[in-house]
Amino acid sequence: MAITGIDRLQDALKPGQRLLGLDVGAKTIGLALSDVRLTIASPVDTLKRGKFADDARRLARMIAAEDVGALVIGLPVEMSGREGPRCQSVRQFADNLLKLVDLPVAFWDERLSTAAVERVLIEEADMSRKRRAEVVDKMAAAYILQGALDAM
Repeated sequence: MAITGIDRLQDALKPGQRLLGLDVGAKTIGLALSDVRLTIASPVDTLKRGKFADDARRLARMIAAEDVGALVIGLPVEMSGREGPRCQSVRQFADNLLKLVDLPVAFWDERLSTAAVERVLIEEADMSRKRRAEVVDKMAAAYILQGALDAM
């Protein structure tokens, strides 16, 4: 498929399909799924990155198993609004993934998503540093996906 705007993503879905949110980092990929009504994002998993082909295969299995109809990928825009090297890396990941997975993809500005999640995990959940490291990426993916769902 192609990269599209968040405003057109819902029209690309068949009834009952879900969205998969991705927080693509250098070492991990945080994953979150929407419910079938497209109202709530839930953190699912954090994949440790390896070779792209292996990462794509794991994502494709999840996409098939969860009846995912589209992807929302966090775009790490700089605070100035400029797209730097991290954005280029995420866009390249999406382009490569689209060669293997035929789904529409929308990007969502993820500025401060990890910082917001970290703050909640520290202040409200009182999690240890080790436990935060285990969950922050999938929580950030849920934060990104929830923002996109709310905008839809």
